[in-house]
Amino acid sequence: MAGIPGYTVNIAIEAPVENQIQEISYDGQEFYQTPLTMSESLTKLAAKIDFSKTGCEDIKKDPETSENGEEETSSKDAYQSAIWPWDSVRNKLRNSYTEICVLADVISIAKEKRYMVFDPIPQEMHEQKSMAQVYARKKALAGAASVLLTAAERLRTCQTEAARNRAVPDFHIELLRLRQSWRLKKVSNTIIGDLSYRTAGSKYAQTGLFEVTKAEDEPETSGEGSPDPGGIARPASALRVIIPSELQGVAYIGVIVQKDQEDLCSASITSLGERAVNHPDLHWRQKLESAQNVLFCKELFNQLAKEAVQLHAPIPHMVLGNQIMASMFPGVQLIIHLTHSTTGGNVEKRESGFKSEHDHVLEHSLHQLLREVHHRNTHHPFPHPSSAPLGPSKRRCLAGPTAADRYQLLEMTKSQTLLEQIIQQAQHFFLRIRTEYVLDTIIKEVKDPIIVSHWNALNSPTVSCVKINIMTHGYDTVCRTSLVIQVADKSLKCVCRDGRVMHMSYELQELRDLIFCQIYQHQITAVQQLARCMGWQYLSNSTHLGIGAVEPLGNASSCILASPMGDRLIAVRCEPQGAVQVSIAHSPKKDFFSGQLVKERKWENLGGAFKEVRWDKMEGKNFLNKMELLMASLTSS
Repeated sequence: MAGIPGYTVNIAIEAPVENQIQEISYDGQEFYQTPLTMSESLTKLAAKIDFSKTGCEDIKKDPETSENGEEETSSKDAYQSAIWPWDSVRNKLRNSYTEICVLADVISIAKEKRYMVFDPIPQEMHEQKSMAQVYARKKALAGAASVLLTAAERLRTCQTEAARNRAVPDFHIELLRLRQSWRLKKVSNTIIGDLSYRTAGSKYAQTGLFEVTKAEDEPETSGEGSPDPGGIARPASALRVIIPSELQGVAYIGVIVQKDQEDLCSASITSLGERAVNHPDLHWRQKLESAQNVLFCKELFNQLAKEAVQLHAPIPHMVLGNQIMASMFPGVQLIIHLTHSTTGGNVEKRESGFKSEHDHVLEHSLHQLLREVHHRNTHHPFPHPSSAPLGPSKRRCLAGPTAADRYQLLEMTKSQTLLEQIIQQAQHFFLRIRTEYVLDTIIKEVKDPIIVSHWNALNSPTVSCVKINIMTHGYDTVCRTSLVIQVADKSLKCVCRDGRVMHMSYELQELRDLIFCQIYQHQITAVQQLARCMGWQYLSNSTHLGIGAVEPLGNASSCILASPMGDRLIAVRCEPQGAVQVSIAHSPKKDFFSGQLVKERKWENLGGAFKEVRWDKMEGKNFLNKMELLMASLTSS
């Protein structure tokens, strides 16, 4: 109990559990009040709430004020209670909660339809006139029928005109043919086409858009057709293509190899050539092909010019306007020029200036190299594993597991540009022409033996192979000398018959010297093979003879042959740049008994002195034929 000092005990006062006693009878029996239900309890509690004082304004006011002091006190308390910072928030939340509850009650009443039913407001009944509806439907059907009849009449007219004039093609058929070769799309009411190579991987900035329209102005003699610039009658087209001005005309890229201002070879890319490109009745297919060729040439020249500026060559490349100049060999230049003309006159003049033969292989390479660039732009190697970065090749991805060294990694990163590949192919082409010239010159100069060259038909753009056979007419089965020469871009590789491999530079004097050395070695080998067939035996041979005059090229070769009886000797000496010398000796000496110094007969078997044969007076078609006749005449029975 709190009243006694020293004792502080908390006492909990709870309401009695029993119900309130309603009545006690005279005999002392108590009658308890029936407990209130939840609805009655809610009603009782709600009756105690004064809803008129729940607002902010009602709380600030206090109607029970008797004196002035009490009013000031109560107003001061109300003012202080209104300063509570969360007072406005509470009031707003309470109002919102009240509105949500009311809205929920209205929705539940309208949805369950147990408390209230919404009846629609009765509309005024309009009088329906059946005849007016009939007339309206009849008018609508007449309008639709007129549209269908007009369309049918136009189709019937088109079919009739097409049946009368079969030479005029249909617009939609022509459009279908156009779409088979070029990309088309419809933008609003116009048809736009694309000539560029973007879908193939091109990154050239210039657009190749053109517009397709229907030819409204039909020619008067449509059945005959419009004449082609070449003189061939072509039926009138129902299409008209509008090409941008920068793609009109004829363009070509010319590649010229010059030596001392003289054209050695040339190649060009052009589609129409000498035909008039501005002819008003030119077919749409020819116009589009010409425009696409112009776009291709511009893209190719732009790529080559960009690479020529970026490359660091020993002799810098020059880009002047529409011309690229690159050095291939000393005194030999490669010139690449772009020519774009809206008329065929300049093209004809330039084409007539080409004195050399057109190289179709180099023209094909120009197309192929740009196509490879487009292919690389769109076909990147798939990474291995798939989580690796995109871009490195498969060899670079395997460089780690295969333990590649620094040299191999540097080789993987090297790649050739378009200009480098074109220069390399032009160098190979030039070196191949010079090799052919040297071989043809030697074949004309040397009549004995016969030199036959076989060029392989299938070669790479930078490597060619020629097989040279040296043989004597009528004795090709006795001896034949073969060698293979590989022509690269800056060097020559020769594989001889005995397996020796010799590397030579682009100076073709080395090739000429090699061929002459092979010729005189062939003569010595052929004489030895012929001696075996004739029963003779060779006593000695030397490919590097150390006696005699010093040769300006290489060394002389010689061999000594003995007859079957051993009484005749033949000495053959071949010089690289001289004639063949043949000498014979007899055994025994013819003048052996003339002297009195040597008396014994055993010395008569010694061979006599060699005497040179007048080779130009010998009978025979060639060297081996003369040697065969000589051996036959010197053979004793």
